[in-house]
Amino acid sequence: MSAGAAQIGSSAESAGDGMVGPRGRELMEADWSDNQPIYRQLRDRVVAMILEGVLQDGDALPSVRNVAAEYRLNPLTVLKGYQELVDEELVEKRRGRGMYVLPGARDRLLKGERERFLKQEWPEVVATMQRLELDPADLLARAQPAKDKGNGGS
Repeated sequence: MSAGAAQIGSSAESAGDGMVGPRGRELMEADWSDNQPIYRQLRDRVVAMILEGVLQDGDALPSVRNVAAEYRLNPLTVLKGYQELVDEELVEKRRGRGMYVLPGARDRLLKGERERFLKQEWPEVVATMQRLELDPADLLARAQPAKDKGNGGS
């Protein structure tokens, strides 16, 4: 999932392997894993789009019909993935108009993802660092050039 934003519901076009938004950037990948249900993967992709800023507060999600057609999915599968987002209060249904990202959705997701990372993934990272005798200061120094490169720096 790459960047791209604004209202993407019915304005999304086909780019061969994924939904493309009005700025011409791919919104979702077309491949699905067998490891978890497709509706859950769809939900996770929309969450990633919100976290990455591809979808912002008030933006329309791609329509159920467009996603189902583009990825050859059953519309009920798409609807089930979207319904999870509604249940989590990240998006809202607007009758006859589609689904829209609720204000503050990204902040709520960031909070939850940070908590999950610190509880589930961080202990494993720390254990690996200790096992490999990695110096945290050295790792931070190595992370800085990568961060700078991602922000258009060196």
